[in-house]
Amino acid sequence: MAAHGIDRIPDSLGYLVLTEDGAVISSGGQLENDEMTANKIVKLVHIAYKIPVTADKKDPLKRISVIIGDHVFMITVSQHKIFVSKRQYSPQEPALA
Repeated sequence: MAAHGIDRIPDSLGYLVLTEDGAVISSGGQLENDEMTANKIVKLVHIAYKIPVTADKKDPLKRISVIIGDHVFMITVSQHKIFVSKRQYSPQEPALA
């Protein structure tokens, strides 16, 4: 199946495209066929959706970043799909004034 362009992210180590209920539509790289990670991400998204972002709840969650060790999972919800990109995480050292 098509990866919706997420497979072309230059520094991506892997990707998942999921349905709202957690079915894997497509995957690749280090996340190829990684159903355990897919299930954890879907649970995280469902929990996060229950937390109001603004008082009037008109601004729904769109993105989540999860940093685990030296990797970051960039999660975006769009058009009833969950897009996940795994990338290397290397924070910049703050400049000293």
